[in-house]
Amino acid sequence: MTISVGDRLPAATFLQIGENGPAPVELAPRLAGRKVVIFAIPAAYSGTCTNAHVPSFIRTKAAFLAKGISEIICIAANDPFVMNAWGESTGATAAGISMLSDADGSFAQALGLSFSNPATGLYNRSSRYSMLVEDGVVKVLRREMKGGTCEISGGEALLAEI
Repeated sequence: MTISVGDRLPAATFLQIGENGPAPVELAPRLAGRKVVIFAIPAAYSGTCTNAHVPSFIRTKAAFLAKGISEIICIAANDPFVMNAWGESTGATAAGISMLSDADGSFAQALGLSFSNPATGLYNRSSRYSMLVEDGVVKVLRREMKGGTCEISGGEALLAEI
């Protein structure tokens, strides 16, 4: 089953690089009583993710904050070291976007938004999407249905729906 508007996000624990290396990040407390934007990408350092998706949320961060969004979170089925380095190289970390690792892809699977593409070496990855979550409940969900594109799920597209 695929997550839908009105559904509560499942419990999840991600990894993020902290002062002492990889540290667990529980999703539920980050969402409790807050409006949060979550966007997911198939692969850090890939062209569309690096050149379109992340930059769209860097560009729109101030506008999201003006609409009462507490945090913007980027999730990918990459290890936390890759997410940390990628956040630094794209400017996402400097912009205040939280870069979280769904290392085994279990969150994407729980949402019904995972895929594998062996021809490109992508296994148990997340589909490209963005969502607005209020107190853990999905209010807006924008999922790309065509690979290699960032039109439906980009920052500007999600912002226009809020």
